[in-house]
Amino acid sequence: VMSKNKSSESVKVVVRCRPLNRKEESNGPAGSIVQMDLRLGQVILRNPRAPVSEPQKTFTFDAVYDANSKQGDLYDESVRPLIDSVLAGFNGTIFAYGQTGTGKTYTMQGAWMDPQKRGVIPNAFDHIFTHISRSQSDKQYLVRASYLEIYLEEVLDLLDPNHGNARPLELRESPESGVYVRDLTSCVCKSIKEIEEVMNVGNQARAVAATDMNEHSSRSHALFLITVECSQPGPDGRKHIRVGRLNLVDLAGSERQAKTGVQGERLKEAAKINLSLSALGNVISALADGRSGHVPYRDSKLTRLLQDSLGGNAKTVMVATLGPAPQHYDETLTTLRYANRAKNIQNQPRVNEDPKDALLREFQMEIARLRAQLHHRKWRTKQKKEQVDGEGWERDGDEETEGEEEDEEDEEEGVEKEAEEYVKQEQRLEREKQDIREDQFMLADEKQRLLGEKERMMGVLRKEQEATEQLTAKYKAMESKLLVGGKNIIDHTNEQQKMLEGKRHEIAEQTRSEREIQQQMLVRDEETVELRETFTSLQQEVEAKTKKLKKLYAKLQCIKAEIQDVNDEHVRSRQELEQTQNELTRELKFKYLIIENFIPPEEKNKIMNRLTFDPEEDQWKFQPLVPAERSVWVLDVGMLFPSEPSDMYFKTLQILWTLQEKRENIIIVK
Repeated sequence: VMSKNKSSESVKVVVRCRPLNRKEESNGPAGSIVQMDLRLGQVILRNPRAPVSEPQKTFTFDAVYDANSKQGDLYDESVRPLIDSVLAGFNGTIFAYGQTGTGKTYTMQGAWMDPQKRGVIPNAFDHIFTHISRSQSDKQYLVRASYLEIYLEEVLDLLDPNHGNARPLELRESPESGVYVRDLTSCVCKSIKEIEEVMNVGNQARAVAATDMNEHSSRSHALFLITVECSQPGPDGRKHIRVGRLNLVDLAGSERQAKTGVQGERLKEAAKINLSLSALGNVISALADGRSGHVPYRDSKLTRLLQDSLGGNAKTVMVATLGPAPQHYDETLTTLRYANRAKNIQNQPRVNEDPKDALLREFQMEIARLRAQLHHRKWRTKQKKEQVDGEGWERDGDEETEGEEEDEEDEEEGVEKEAEEYVKQEQRLEREKQDIREDQFMLADEKQRLLGEKERMMGVLRKEQEATEQLTAKYKAMESKLLVGGKNIIDHTNEQQKMLEGKRHEIAEQTRSEREIQQQMLVRDEETVELRETFTSLQQEVEAKTKKLKKLYAKLQCIKAEIQDVNDEHVRSRQELEQTQNELTRELKFKYLIIENFIPPEEKNKIMNRLTFDPEEDQWKFQPLVPAERSVWVLDVGMLFPSEPSDMYFKTLQILWTLQEKRENIIIVK
């Protein structure tokens, strides 16, 4: 059941600029093209190719962080409130967006071993488990983690032990949980160490390669998913469960082949990365525009997975990363424009309360069932022991029965350890009662008196047993109090740390509110400057109006320059798309050539008949091959290329060998 809170909030956008690296510094003394006003949350971008008279471009965001900013500052001010919301049952997403080599992975992960350089993800781990350790004792938590990557537009499970040969996972959608990944590995984590181990296992499997712009360039989009389920008793006495989901997204950077120098497989990866980032940009533009009825979430796997995070049920923080070097001006401007549009996206976050599929509830029910089973087993064991003891007394010396009794006592020894003495005494009293009943020489009145006395003794024994259990419980409570007493110092330290974090949070909130007030004052000052102005002479009024005219003319020039930049960017994007289209068309024609010349028509028809369209995945798939009589035929590639081997020869041979390995009816290639 979802809460009915329909309040909307904007996507929070923060911008971070890395320092110049050694390679960029050695290129010349041009300096940084990015300036940041931390107080107003503004980014000022200078065009290195434009004349000095051209006005600089200014963008305003929720917060900005320059090259001297610390990881902790960004987390405390921009990320901590989001993690608190996730712990309260909201969905949350943090993703870094920007050109390759601008510090996205450093911002998200950082240097794990250095507390000052730990990124968003390790700080979030620490935040979640610290909050759980300090929560009240009546709350129960279950934390699960999953890790996936989108590589070449295929969703892969990074926690799968057979990751290298694993099949791509499928995306599904349900009304309750939205878009999810089918059969994705989910690990239950009970500590920071365990969830860090999950992260490390996934990082070792992630696709990374070197390019001219980044020595450790991410070749895939990575999503680390954390689910926090919390159970606590409500006013009605029943346990209420809420589920918060946190998506930590490390996007691969957009890149241009001319700058990165990638070829072959790296070029194919770059094309897929740019395609998915272009789809993400289209989604951001459609949501920010507000007039478009269709949002193209299905254009890529990335946008489908981020569907709730952009315009849906989630609180979202976007960290846009910039490069300050003059040669990256175009990419920096594009990133700032996308980030500026993302500010206008409205989400509708709501608390996820009491979901039907809450795994924590299943765990609790299983524990309660096992506990009831254990109590029942103890009771049956006790009854069985008493029965066996009675039979043994009657037969007195039946070795087989005594052996069975000893075996059963050995089997149940662990279960009855705490009450062993009381069980023996009860068994002795039961045997004595049985002796009295079977004694034929004793009078009935005497029998009744003795049986009553034995019953009284058994009642006393039961009371003594209950008193012992109460004493044991008190002892355990006292022991736990002693342990709690030992923890009081730790608790006191935790309280101080909690207060310190609270103060830090207050400072961050105050800084954020001051920045918002200053931004609002700046806008209002521009709007009310005319109302406050009074003129003592016509000359003074002419000067003021001239000044205002110049200001408006400068704004007009900025808008014209912006329009020209957008047109230039559109032309560049179109040229890149045309180039990609030409390469794909050439590849397609080459494959058609192979099909028409090397694949028999009947084999081609078999392949075509196996094709089916999956509307959920929005792509064509092969049906499983039905075993049948297979035609073995020999293809002599040497006859096709009688002259010296060429590139076309080797490429054709490679494709034919691939078909043979996939068992596509080409059996022997000479």
